[in-house]
Amino acid sequence: MIAPHGSDELNPLYVADDARRAELMEEAQELPSIIISSGAASSAVMLGSGYFNPLTGYMNISEAISVAENMTTTDGLFWPVPIMNIAKADQLATTVRNASRVALRDPNVNDNPVLAIMDVAEIEILSDAQKGSLIEHTFRTTDPEHPGVAAFNDMGNQVISGQIQVLNHSYFKSDFVDTFRTAAEIREDFAERRWNKVVAFQTRNPMHRAHEELCRIAQKAVGADGILIHMLLGKLKPGDIPAQVRDASIRKMVELYFPENTVSVTGYGFDMLYAGPREALLHAIFRQNCGCTDLIVGRDHAGVGDYYGPFDAQTIFDEIPENALEIKIFRGDHTVWCNKCGEIVMMRDCPHGPEDYLFLSGTKVREMLAAGEMLPEEFSRPEVAEILMQYYQEEEGA
Repeated sequence: MIAPHGSDELNPLYVADDARRAELMEEAQELPSIIISSGAASSAVMLGSGYFNPLTGYMNISEAISVAENMTTTDGLFWPVPIMNIAKADQLATTVRNASRVALRDPNVNDNPVLAIMDVAEIEILSDAQKGSLIEHTFRTTDPEHPGVAAFNDMGNQVISGQIQVLNHSYFKSDFVDTFRTAAEIREDFAERRWNKVVAFQTRNPMHRAHEELCRIAQKAVGADGILIHMLLGKLKPGDIPAQVRDASIRKMVELYFPENTVSVTGYGFDMLYAGPREALLHAIFRQNCGCTDLIVGRDHAGVGDYYGPFDAQTIFDEIPENALEIKIFRGDHTVWCNKCGEIVMMRDCPHGPEDYLFLSGTKVREMLAAGEMLPEEFSRPEVAEILMQYYQEEEGA
């Protein structure tokens, strides 16, 4: 199986030994603690799950700037996005500032249980200039309306760096029992299925027929044994469809329309960055850590609004060192139903034009479903549309 990023073996930071984890949890109750940001909490889950292999904790300012500006850590590891624990000044009590070891509490679960223990290497103040540079390099914009920029701006300027030991997987493990999987668990699943070559599909949305067919096209093109449909389970921007609804609709599609033992439906615990090209590189890293050999990078992958060109998330892979990643990418084009072809096609492979394609905007889809109007079967599987229709109608009636 393909090696993890940056090492021969996965190094998940979750403390798997029950007795040792209980000891650490008892210790955590006596330590100074801080309720961290949702972004830092989801990074802890990714570190604990082995997705961010081989990182061992949160970056300090110099490490983060090196990653933002050069896409490498200070010791030369290829990494595209800073992984940081940033807090506001009023969140750091004197006991935290003076401590060498602190408990990190979960902002996304009632009563803020301990998520991890951190060995504090240093607490630094992030200057406005440094923050601006981190944002501009990571997101290619400083526009405060960009959801990723807005979330980063809201974190404050106190950078707490150091190694962590993760004690649970937050709400992802409890709320998504059948879907959340660690990188090691996904590798074990591939081994049991005897899949050696696996293509991953990233999604934060429900899957319409175009997405479904894109997976088939990519599987055939790269000769994959199976497909990993890997959905984001963390926080999204307002208006995006909740993970539970996406999960139900995707599972129904796979159950009815894919052959048995060709697709694995799983999810990972991370908040969406909407960082376009840089986030696509991060997606590639943690799919390699899962054991995937290929990743579908489609049109406007991990993008939002008009901040990125439609294929910027593909061309950035041409800009990185040749040996930076072992995983390969499948470059997907806009995939649509063509009336003349009588099937779903990638536009680059189709001789016909826009007048022959079935286009429905996200707004139009929402309006139709909220009104109880079924989507065209060329656009969406009816069983998927029914699940989405129920959600939108409940939203309208709320």
